[in-house]
Amino acid sequence: MSNKRKLWQIFGPVLCAFILLIILFLIPWQNGEKSDNALFKASVSQSQTVFKGQSIKQAAFEKNYVPFYGSSELSRMDALHPSVLAYKYKRNYRPFLLGGPGSQSLTHFFTMQETVNQLSNKKAVFIISPQWFTKQGQNPAAFGMYFSQLQAVDWILTAKDSVATRYAARRLLDMPAGTASETTKYALMTLASGQKLSKYQTLYLKARRRMLANEDNFFSSIGMTNNIPKIQKEAGKLPGTYAYDNLRQFANEQGQQGTTNNKFGISNGFFDKKLNNKHLKHLKNSQRDFDYTQSPEYADFELVLNELAHEHVNVLFIIPPVNEKWAKYTGLSQTMYQECVAKITKQLTSQGFNNIANLSKDGGKKFFMEDTIHLGWNGWLKVDQYVKPFMEEKNHPVNYKLNSYYFTKAWGNKTNVKMPNVKSKAAVDIKKTSTSRYHR
Repeated sequence: MSNKRKLWQIFGPVLCAFILLIILFLIPWQNGEKSDNALFKASVSQSQTVFKGQSIKQAAFEKNYVPFYGSSELSRMDALHPSVLAYKYKRNYRPFLLGGPGSQSLTHFFTMQETVNQLSNKKAVFIISPQWFTKQGQNPAAFGMYFSQLQAVDWILTAKDSVATRYAARRLLDMPAGTASETTKYALMTLASGQKLSKYQTLYLKARRRMLANEDNFFSSIGMTNNIPKIQKEAGKLPGTYAYDNLRQFANEQGQQGTTNNKFGISNGFFDKKLNNKHLKHLKNSQRDFDYTQSPEYADFELVLNELAHEHVNVLFIIPPVNEKWAKYTGLSQTMYQECVAKITKQLTSQGFNNIANLSKDGGKKFFMEDTIHLGWNGWLKVDQYVKPFMEEKNHPVNYKLNSYYFTKAWGNKTNVKMPNVKSKAAVDIKKTSTSRYHR
């Protein structure tokens, strides 16, 4: 037997398998329509594979699922959680939860790239936390948990030269996850310099997008957390008919039962696991020097606003509070917190984003917070007072007036921003509907 034949027998099958694998991933495969159960499971899973992926989100947004962007507060699935209320009372929308610990504006901007067509002229809810606006901004390791090359390639292939594009490219170049692929890295460098991609770059990236999309079709559902039983269990605790007064009483009862082992109104389980009396003394005045008024996050947030504006998305923004008792104990300045809220509000309203539920002063209300910074029983019920009429209202095209000033370091470092004298559309809407107490 010749040496060539021996080599072929050894390496031939491997080479053939490799070629077939490439062909397999280059062919535009479709997994077929996603089942209702698969979409529901994905919508409440908060799995990283779902967040990074494309096909499941696209299928969900083409139906009655509405993206709820946020971070770790979405994981607090008590009986008044938006997903539980929508499930229990058979609403005509279902929240699709997008966010977890460490997800911030930059994360959400890139996950939006996979669903631009499905977001166009639709509704969305965005929970924007002042805690994101630290001196450091987005943590690179946390960003990497939610980022995929498919997001980057989708964006690169559709990006047009602009201040936002150059800024986004530079930000992604700052992230280790964004430069893991050399081809992506050089494409980002091209966009960051205001140049067009070469024909070779475009051709290669299109082929790579096809492979990544097929990979997503095949594997995005693997390892998906199943939170449906938790949603169903919590829904079973709720009154059979939606009536605000009854739900308020229920929320107070749940909060009363769940916060018996500490003086902060924090849930028993969270206090035992994360805090407890042994660690408390080390946390006294530990947040005195926290400052959310100067941060690169303001420019990252502007990326999100640019994307939402370009797709004419009708957005309800929710600004949550911190637990007032906990803030006092740790020394977190409420004056500073409100300055951050004013700065976020100005950035929103000056560009036409007037649908804002500002809950930032509600952290001292009874059973409003589940722990130190996350919404709880009455907090989620208050959110629903904004979400429910927002979803019931007929959708309408929204035009925004973007201002590239918000990408600058001058804005990111600006202090003493006053709360704009603009009435929130969401606040007006809630007053109109409050008399009905949402009996339905």
